Amino acid sequence: MAPKWRELADKLAERIKRGEYAPGQQLPHIRDLVEAGEGSKSTVHAAYKALEAEGLVTSSRGHGTVVRQQAPLKRLGIARYDKAKWRDGDEVAFIADRVASGRAYKRGEQTQNVSRVSATPLVAAAHGLSTGAVVYARARVVREGDQPTHTLTSYYRPEHVEGTRIVDPTPGPAGRGGGFRVLYDAGYEIDHMREELFARIASPEEATVLQLSPGEWVVELHRTTYTADDTVVEFAVGIHAASRFAWAYDFKVPDSAREATQ
Repeated sequence: MAPKWRELADKLAERIKRGEYAPGQQLPHIRDLVEAGEGSKSTVHAAYKALEAEGLVTSSRGHGTVVRQQAPLKRLGIARYDKAKWRDGDEVAFIADRVASGRAYKRGEQTQNVSRVSATPLVAAAHGLSTGAVVYARARVVREGDQPTHTLTSYYRPEHVEGTRIVDPTPGPAGRGGGFRVLYDAGYEIDHMREELFARIASPEEATVLQLSPGEWVVELHRTTYTADDTVVEFAVGIHAASRFAWAYDFKVPDSAREATQ
């Protein structure tokens, strides 16, 4: 049999999913559930901590335990990088996600901090550099209103971006069309990219920045962006609050056997 706290957590989770507890609504105080016979104080506390770890509620001093907004942002796959969005328009990737999700956005919801740093082994390997080589790091925190959704840090070789808007520390996207448009104007048109995803528990620092509860999960994204001749022009690391995104990928199914005979 499942522990008592697990049974209570599952019961409350089901009520949340059915809409009996709406987003923004406070769950009953622990003492109220204890008095209602749902278990001891430690049982109810453990159930609430489980709901918090699963991304269904948030808990804070003075506000109690509150149901989270459960409609995640749609994080587009291939479509968010459509050249028509950033080359011919002004729809950078995070804005493309908001548009696809039917959500409002403000350009100022993306902060920015640019600095010259020493390449870590991960960054150096992506760019084909020696560990410790100097690269530009463009770090952003993206918010939806007051709530952070993810961080993204892009790393560039200095010779690709020196003197461009990418290294301008002004908050927000790097001008019209964002960083990809800046690279395009500098003669580095992006052609293909590779994305790798890793799910893990957030570090204490990440939990603070993204306003996550202890034990919540994040999705770590590694994105390597290439020109047509396979020059790496950006390597990015994103940390996404797992419960705030739904990842969507649409693509044509390959048939390598047929292609080999053509």
